[in-house]
Amino acid sequence: MKNSVRQKVAEAAVLWATREIPPVDLPEIAVETPPASVVGDFASTLPLAVARLVRRSPRQVAQEMVGFFTVSGVLEKVEIAGPGFLNMTVGSEWLGQELRRLLDQREGYARRPSLKDQRVLLEFVSANPNGPLHVGHGRGAALGDSLARIFRHLGYDVTTEYYINNIGNQMENLAASVMGRVEELDPTYLDDEERVSWRAKPPADLYRGAYLLDVARDLLVLFPAGAERGRGLGFFREQGLSLVLKMIRHDLEVFGVSHDGWFPESALYQEGRMEKVFDTLRERGDLKEEEGALWFLSTRYGDDKDRVLKRADERPTYFASDIAYHDQKFSRGFSQLIDIWGTDHHGYVARVKASVQALGHDPNRLTILLYQLVTLVRGGKPVAMSTRTGEFVPLTEVVDEVGKDASRFFFALRSPNSHLEFDLDLAKKQASENPVFYVKYVHARCCSLFRETAKRGVVVGNSFKIPQTLHGAERTLLIRLASFPDVLDQCRRDLSPHHLTEYLLKLAGDFHRFYENCPILSGPDDLRPFRLALTDGVRTLIRNGLSLLGVDAPDEM
Repeated sequence: MKNSVRQKVAEAAVLWATREIPPVDLPEIAVETPPASVVGDFASTLPLAVARLVRRSPRQVAQEMVGFFTVSGVLEKVEIAGPGFLNMTVGSEWLGQELRRLLDQREGYARRPSLKDQRVLLEFVSANPNGPLHVGHGRGAALGDSLARIFRHLGYDVTTEYYINNIGNQMENLAASVMGRVEELDPTYLDDEERVSWRAKPPADLYRGAYLLDVARDLLVLFPAGAERGRGLGFFREQGLSLVLKMIRHDLEVFGVSHDGWFPESALYQEGRMEKVFDTLRERGDLKEEEGALWFLSTRYGDDKDRVLKRADERPTYFASDIAYHDQKFSRGFSQLIDIWGTDHHGYVARVKASVQALGHDPNRLTILLYQLVTLVRGGKPVAMSTRTGEFVPLTEVVDEVGKDASRFFFALRSPNSHLEFDLDLAKKQASENPVFYVKYVHARCCSLFRETAKRGVVVGNSFKIPQTLHGAERTLLIRLASFPDVLDQCRRDLSPHHLTEYLLKLAGDFHRFYENCPILSGPDDLRPFRLALTDGVRTLIRNGLSLLGVDAPDEM
């Protein structure tokens, strides 16, 4: 709807600008939703922006522009307000046509077939495979999965990926940690060499979460004492990694999140991608050797300092793997790459962007989205740590307590740039104060109403007429329904599903006011088809919107 209105403003503005001598170069044309106190559905400040170019007052320019508007189709009225604002009212007939389009397209409403050739690779979660997911990972998982759903709904070709850091000291530490827990459960399981190898690790390097006991127990089930198995750190590294990844996959599955691909860091070495990157940077003169280490001259590309790629002992750094991984991503021909990282990775953004540019890729095709921390609150007080592990709050604890749907909705309530306070008590309430309950209840109420229409033999369809005079609640609901594509587009632009949760809460509120003021089954016969169609539109978009957030829409509550 907003794009249609913007197009009308653009057409009028171009006609006005080309008749000026000399013709006026127009700025980007913005159309916004005005405050509730303003008469009109959309407003533009364009006359104020161009008035100085023609040395006339903004109000005079607005009066001139109004004469070039075609008041038909989406627009019913254009008025001038204040010093030169253009206030525009959307036509009732157009809104009725948009409601019919919604009811015809259903799940496909807001999809744009022209985007099907736009390929997007969305990488998210990618937590180190040395332990279960915590609530911070949960926010990233909900964010990435919802964005993937929204992009797909709009028509993009989306691939989701989890990057597995399965190389380096963390894997050695995981292996030693698992060995220690296995020995706790069965002191005779390890051989002498294995016992010496894990104890040689500094205690500070070992992981201590209670989840390691689960990993050790599972390993002993797979390989009982006396059974044939591998030996040493290598065996426990492989099995520990496999069992932790199984745990992570399960946590994501319960959370309603899946990835199209799981890309292991080890594949970069197997493909020779690491050396290829070093060779390319060396050929471009972007490497230097200093104190036995190999450095990337990232300051040439806007980073605040140069970065080590290979240590003096020849071991590549994690950053070297990041460079190789992004080079590999670009080689797959995606139109857009999106990385979703926790805020603690903010220092990596500039250096990764620098490496992408140094390798000859377009850095504008890579977007790195950082999300802020989550604070869990219970009884009005922050939850400090997990009761089970004493280290962090596992995602599964939150999902077990409040459910998958409440977790997904609450994680999407705020922009990724904002700190999120997750009120566990509120998320469990079966009352309208709970935002996810509030939205779900409207869907269930709509479904209940249609069950009642079926009992009465009332026919529901698209053969409705827009009343000549709309009740304010009816018109508000029509406008809200027609703005759904705009909201999804805003989610895409800002890479944030919080616009969708806000929309669903407003839609639910609009429906409650409509339901209270505009009788549906007991109202006038001539208005019933239209009001049923409005209700059907609400039911459809709440179901669609919740689905894009990974939340179920119940028929009954």
